[in-house]
Amino acid sequence: MKILVLGSGAREHAIVHSLNSELNAEGVPAHEIHAAPGNPGIGETATLHGIDANNPEAVVALAQEIAADLIMIGPEAPLVAGVADATRHAGFPTFGPSQEGARLEGSKAFAKEIMEAAGVPTAKPYVCTTLAHVEEAFDDFGAPYVVKDDGLAAGKGVVVTNDREAAYAHAADCFANRGQDGRVVIEEYLDGPEVSLFVVSDGATVRALAPAQDFKRVGNDDEGPNTGGMGAYSPLPWAPASLVQEVIDTIAQPTIDEMARRGTPFAGILYVGLALTSKGTRVVEFNARFGDPETQVVLARLQTPLSALLLAAAKGELADFPELQWHPQTAVTVVVASERYPDTPVTGDPIEGISAANALDGVHVLHAGTKIVDDVLVSSGGRVVSVVALGDDLDATRERVYQGVDAIGLRGSHHRTDIALKAARGEIKPATQS
Repeated sequence: MKILVLGSGAREHAIVHSLNSELNAEGVPAHEIHAAPGNPGIGETATLHGIDANNPEAVVALAQEIAADLIMIGPEAPLVAGVADATRHAGFPTFGPSQEGARLEGSKAFAKEIMEAAGVPTAKPYVCTTLAHVEEAFDDFGAPYVVKDDGLAAGKGVVVTNDREAAYAHAADCFANRGQDGRVVIEEYLDGPEVSLFVVSDGATVRALAPAQDFKRVGNDDEGPNTGGMGAYSPLPWAPASLVQEVIDTIAQPTIDEMARRGTPFAGILYVGLALTSKGTRVVEFNARFGDPETQVVLARLQTPLSALLLAAAKGELADFPELQWHPQTAVTVVVASERYPDTPVTGDPIEGISAANALDGVHVLHAGTKIVDDVLVSSGGRVVSVVALGDDLDATRERVYQGVDAIGLRGSHHRTDIALKAARGEIKPATQS
């Protein structure tokens, strides 16, 4: 197939890496892959196109130019901009929800409305339009305070803190940034470990991928501010065996059914962020696309051809799709971030050692914030690369992934050294079992 992948981060590189690993009878890549705009790592195996991926007309024109058989939309911004609507209208099989479906991520308040209508278990919310309302919500819930920007915030619009002043300041910033129509969602705090579960939907049928756990805080032991994600691992040896089916039955399918009932079927990835609390499984948030960095580890373990899964969802044929197959190995990814990320990332520094890391057994490197300047690969964002490793267990995989991280050279860079450490030590369990 000719496959067009929209996006430029490590998530999209993971998708391209997975698609490129599908070989034909001659042992060569089975697909012609195009990416817009892509990044230098993606460009090693795909043809890059320098268009605005958030512009529906530009994406349709490119799809027509290359005669795409499948369009895979990676980030949230093109979805919210209605790119999937435009490409579907032009006749291209597209993996990614409509603009209306993407509201599940684009508006926290809308997501809560859908959850309530579908009977989905989630944290009690206050949708606030004034700071006075925020104060009322704080008084009701108490600490820890959970404050969420209602709109898209690239994974960094959430603050969880015991510091009421800091929580109030974040709410005030959200209102200031959004203007007159700004809204802030204040939620009750959910105890217990968090789980990320990607659910593929064709608008009616759902198929769950393997659960993963990511690490949002910038520092070890979950210290410091939230980031877009500093690492992840899959599978989760501590998660209940019944978790995936429970999420399908009580969360994913009811949500997809409610969207269809409203005449806005959701076809694409429903990212279900979960907390396994002392009161049971609860939804922390929905996203409308693959999460980063969880995609890096989930797709590393997926044995079923990704292209076939995406195409079946895009064409409404998931009901007849075979059960997904998984490699038995464990996957861990660690993000190498630029100096001063997530505040004011330093960019433009040369990156070394990627070839050395890729040469390690069971290790591959995915580009995120990189670009080429004067034939030199340099950093161009906060999260620069994701190092991914596969191994027989968490201990072995952690050792491999950190060998890969140690091979990367970037002045001032930093990374967490405790990704999957507690899981490897058997120190994680759902709050319901405490």
